[in-house]
Amino acid sequence: MSTYVLIHGAWHGAWCWKNVIPLIEKEGHKVVAPDLPGHGKDKQPIAEITLQAYTDRVCQILDGQSEPVILVGHSMGGVVITQTAEYRPEKIKKLVYLTGFLLQNGEFLLQHAEPDTDALVLPNLIMAEDQSYANVKEEALKEAFYADCSDADVEFAKSQLVPQAAAPLATPVSTTEENFGRVPRVFISCSRDKAISPSIQQKLYTALPCEKVISLDTSHSPFFSAPEELANHLLSI
Repeated sequence: MSTYVLIHGAWHGAWCWKNVIPLIEKEGHKVVAPDLPGHGKDKQPIAEITLQAYTDRVCQILDGQSEPVILVGHSMGGVVITQTAEYRPEKIKKLVYLTGFLLQNGEFLLQHAEPDTDALVLPNLIMAEDQSYANVKEEALKEAFYADCSDADVEFAKSQLVPQAAAPLATPVSTTEENFGRVPRVFISCSRDKAISPSIQQKLYTALPCEKVISLDTSHSPFFSAPEELANHLLSI
């Protein structure tokens, strides 16, 4: 049996995995889905939220596991699992990027998000006056994140989203071939994604090749729109 650690993306929390967790657990596997600092039920102040804070949280979880894990990162969570793999390569069996930002050494998330003219997130950002955090306009949320999700799931998600600290989005990852580079990678691409367009996803997994690329015909949030299919792919990994 395997241990899956599921890392959510920007604005989200562990709650986004609620339909996927039981599907993996019923096959006898262990699942850990934390809230990153400042997300979900975690109340860390925006001013203290950094990529390092995110990574420290995940490293702490990996240190508590008795075996190497399958580490899954959705969207911004891809940045977090990449940096975590640099610090804890021996604790990770496989990295899984679920329409995630798979960055090379020295790259940062906004570097790929800003040129993504097909995506709907950045054009609909509302930045705080001090530029320390951002929200997405409520009227754009469904099309950007949940276009093929049920109304109930969309309303649930809207009630759970939190402001996203800006610092982690502009912080470069620092990785080496010796650490991050030795951990096997899988990419799950979402072909109807309006948060990270399919062309950007392809650019990412082409620049840093993965041992397998899986395609889902979904929006940015298959944990809501296709939880069984997503769970089956994760189980096959």
